[in-house]
Amino acid sequence: MASGDRALVLFAHGARDARWREPFERLQQKLVAALPGCAVRLAFLELMSPLLADALAQLAAEGVTEVTVVPVFFGQGGHIRRDLPALIEQCRQAHPGLRIHCAAAVGESDAVLEAIAAYCVASLPGAAPEA
Repeated sequence: MASGDRALVLFAHGARDARWREPFERLQQKLVAALPGCAVRLAFLELMSPLLADALAQLAAEGVTEVTVVPVFFGQGGHIRRDLPALIEQCRQAHPGLRIHCAAAVGESDAVLEAIAAYCVASLPGAAPEA
């Protein structure tokens, strides 16, 4: 059951290897802990379930009225520029009582890029341990 009337959906591509979803599940658990009044779900474009439309339909059925979709993609490629807006529009038409917002891909955030850069620097042999 969803908590409250808001939800956050982490939207990822999907893969055939079930282990691929593990970091997304860890991210989901961190967000569940950080957002106690907000349902946090995973959804996928393809190859894994639930698909985005199914996740949004389930949230709507649970009484959620506002959803923010966060594409957990590194950049704004074709899936984010073309496929995602079409999926969002289909879901808006299927669930008119559900307000759906869509964030930019996480890789577009300077803070995310800074965290990745720090990780890369710390990965060099002899690098100082992370603070």
